[in-house]
Amino acid sequence: MNKNSLPLVYDQSQQQVAETMKAIGQPAYRAKQLWQGIYQNLWSNPSDFSNFPAGLRDQIGSTYRFGSFTIGTRQVSRDQQTVKTLFHLPDGKAIEAVLMRYEHRQTLCISTQAGCAMNCVFCATGQMGFKRHLTSGEIVEQVLYYARLLKEEGKEVTNIVIMGMGEPFHNYNATLEAIDRLNDPDGFNLGARRFTISTVGLVPAIQRFSNEKRQVNLAISLHAANDDLRSSLLPINKTYPLSELIPACREYVEKTGRRITFEWALINGVNDRIEDASQLARLIRGIICHVNVISLNPTRAYQGVGSSAENARAFCDELTKHHIPCTIRLRRGIDIQAGCGQLAIKAPPPPML
Repeated sequence: MNKNSLPLVYDQSQQQVAETMKAIGQPAYRAKQLWQGIYQNLWSNPSDFSNFPAGLRDQIGSTYRFGSFTIGTRQVSRDQQTVKTLFHLPDGKAIEAVLMRYEHRQTLCISTQAGCAMNCVFCATGQMGFKRHLTSGEIVEQVLYYARLLKEEGKEVTNIVIMGMGEPFHNYNATLEAIDRLNDPDGFNLGARRFTISTVGLVPAIQRFSNEKRQVNLAISLHAANDDLRSSLLPINKTYPLSELIPACREYVEKTGRRITFEWALINGVNDRIEDASQLARLIRGIICHVNVISLNPTRAYQGVGSSAENARAFCDELTKHHIPCTIRLRRGIDIQAGCGQLAIKAPPPPML
C-alpha cells in the first residue's frame, strides 16, 4: 500500500474524522479519542494510541497518513533562541518554518505556501517564485512538529504568526481551516488572539476576513506610504493600491473592533527617513493600529540594506509624535537566515523512495 495515497489526518475536520470512524464501524467516542490523541496528546503515529485495541490501531493506520513531511536540516541560531526546520514534501517541494523562543512565550512562524507569487523584491521567498499552495493539514503539521519538540522541554506553543513562506490570503481557505483546527477547544485549543496573519494587501481577502469578524490578529506588510515606492517594492500594490488597501484596513477595524498592525521593513535611504514616517502617519491617521518597524533583513537578490538603530529610533519617534504607537522589533535568527523575509529553499530534496 502506498501511504502517500491515504488522506492526511491533519487535513480532516473533527466532523470528517467522526464520519470516517462511523464508516469503518467505530462508535462515536472513538472519533473524539482520535482527535484528542492528535491535538492534545500530540501523538504522531497510530501505534501511539494505547487507548485503542491493536486492530483499531491497524485500521486507522491503513485509513490515514499521520505525516506528510520528511524532516530536513534543523538549524539553531548562535543565541539558541531561534530554530529553523526544513520540511520536504512528498512531491519534492519543500518549506521552512521557525520557532522563536522568548522569556515568557514560544512563537512559531508558519508557512502557507511553497514559495510565493507576490514577488516582493526584498523577500527571499518571493525571489524563489511560487511552487504550490499547502493544504490545511500541511500547515497544521508544522505546528504539531514544533509542539512535540516543545513538549519534550516541558513547554507549549503560545503564539503562531502566519508569516513564513507564502502569502496566507492567496491560500485563504486552507489557512483559515488550519487556524480553525488549531483553535478547536476539543483539540489543540490555542486561542484565536494567539494567531496573527500577515498579508501584503490582497484587498478582497481582507474584506472577506473583516466580514467574518474573527478574533485572529491581522498584520499588513506596508513598507511604503506612497504608491510609486510601494509598487517598486511590492508589485501587488499595482493591483491593490493604497487608495483601496487603506480603506479596507479601516473597514477591518470598524467591523471587528480589533487593532490592526502595520509592518514596515526599514531600508536605508529608501523608506526610513523622517518624511517617510510623516507620510505614513498621514496615511493611517485615525486607524486603531500599531506599527512594527524592523531593520531589513539581508537577502541574496536584493541590494538594499537595513537601517541603522539611530534611524529606526528617529522613525519611531516621528510616529509617536503623531500619536501612532510604534515598536522596534528585534531581528531574530539572522545567522541562520530565519528572519522575516529570509525563508527560501536552496537545498535539494532527498531522493524519493
